[in-house]
Amino acid sequence: MKDSLRHRLERLELRLAELDEALTDVAVASDVARWRTLSREQSEAQRLVGLYRRYRQREQDIDVAQGLLEDVEMAQMAREEIASAESELQELAAQIQTALLPRDPDDERPAFLEIRAGTGGDESALFAGDLARMYLRYCERRGWRTEVMSESPAELGGYKELVVRIEGEQAYGTLRFESGGHRVQRVPATESQGRIHTSACTVAVMPEPDEAAEVTLNPAELRIDTFRASGAGGQHVNKTDSAIRITHLPTGLVAECQDDRSQHRNKAKAMAVLAARLRDKERSERAAREAAPRKSLVGSGDRSDRIRTYNFPQGRLTDHRINLTLYKLGQLMDGDLDEVVGALQAARAAEQLAALEGGG
Repeated sequence: MKDSLRHRLERLELRLAELDEALTDVAVASDVARWRTLSREQSEAQRLVGLYRRYRQREQDIDVAQGLLEDVEMAQMAREEIASAESELQELAAQIQTALLPRDPDDERPAFLEIRAGTGGDESALFAGDLARMYLRYCERRGWRTEVMSESPAELGGYKELVVRIEGEQAYGTLRFESGGHRVQRVPATESQGRIHTSACTVAVMPEPDEAAEVTLNPAELRIDTFRASGAGGQHVNKTDSAIRITHLPTGLVAECQDDRSQHRNKAKAMAVLAARLRDKERSERAAREAAPRKSLVGSGDRSDRIRTYNFPQGRLTDHRINLTLYKLGQLMDGDLDEVVGALQAARAAEQLAALEGGG
């Protein structure tokens, strides 16, 4: 282990002692926001310091074992102990490096998943419905809670647009790389000649803003329209103007919700989605400025980027960012996305590691 990394971990050990002491302070305990921030920092420091202490312990074990190599009766056992400790040291070093990679604090937050039909008309809307089912099945497998914030169903099935709130462990961090253009190649149900058509949808995954750091929406910059809900929705539909559409005038961003009987709840949901969209826009613009010299392989999240192709005749999914091709499209469309998500997260970690080692 490099000396610079050792010094960093030793400083972190001192910081952990400070955090442990601070969290017993009555003044800190009474300030909920500060207590939460320090608790999160303590949790991360504990994990890293724990790995480093184990690393030092195994180094000491090697020193002790090497001292026993001269003893004929103990030599074999000492060699086995050295081999075991050296193997564990390699694993611990890798875990420490991974734990030191820059973390996005938003990774822990709930996410808004937005799916929009693109080119391809009815077939694109049907594909948007298939993507929605795929993601909802995946959330179900992970034990995450989902809530439809707004939906605009298409006439022949599927969606023109759907926004779902997803709450669960690492929801945003897990789904963040799904943002971008998703392309489908298949024979539509309406195609009598059996020709393969290509259509597309865009997906955007946005972290739900932390209440403390939420975008402040100036009422003067908002236009709020009420209208009657449309589509299937029970007896109340078309009887009251409970649906809400909010337009952020400076940017033109729009959010609407018509899923609840209560105008008040629809307004709250639309506000939450609008705040997430505004924050996502700010993040994207900032990331574009910062990453101008070196574009990240998997991290841009630009909706215009074509990130993935779903080829139904060949049963193939291809993620173009990391050249991943899987021939199990049926399972993937049924929400079995762990292999894809894992590969994208590994690619991101490798990128971050290379940037750290290169000092950039």
